[in-house]
Amino acid sequence: MAALSQVHGNDVAYVGPDGPSTTLHGHLHAQADGVVTDQPAVTLMVRGADCAMVLFADAEAGVIGGCHCGRPGLVVGVVPATLRRMRELGARDITAWLGPHVCGACYEVPQEMQDEVAAAVPESRATTSWGTPSVDVGAGIRAQLAAEDVACVDLSVCTRESPDLYSYRRDRLTSGRQAGVIRMAAPR
Repeated sequence: MAALSQVHGNDVAYVGPDGPSTTLHGHLHAQADGVVTDQPAVTLMVRGADCAMVLFADAEAGVIGGCHCGRPGLVVGVVPATLRRMRELGARDITAWLGPHVCGACYEVPQEMQDEVAAAVPESRATTSWGTPSVDVGAGIRAQLAAEDVACVDLSVCTRESPDLYSYRRDRLTSGRQAGVIRMAAPR
């Protein structure tokens, strides 16, 4: 299994014969927000509490990936960076799965922060259910996927509103993390 330590950037780690090079608890481990592989029998994992986990696959090309995308990752383009790296490995017909994250109706931010994010991804501009500025990370991700001509299966629900999901915004330091996991089957 390959796991990530997210740093809220747009670095994408490749899991294969040459990387990642560090080991933690017996697993491949990288400091990045995206991870890709073209190696069979490899499992990739990304984690999040209110940030979105996005998983990707091109079954025909044998390339999979995943990324952790919150507000900072949306601005710096971790989703397009992960797609670029997958395409470098031969992916062409990519499908994305967008997982749980805090919704735009719950993700309150200061006006200046909303303006900064919306300058990078206009579709992310939103308003909370109580009328204050917010960011809709999911809408921003869906817009980035559409711009890259990638089909999106939206499995998202709001982490803050769903008591059965972890939410840092709701639970603060007692919050755990969800995991998004994708595995390429071993050749038969």
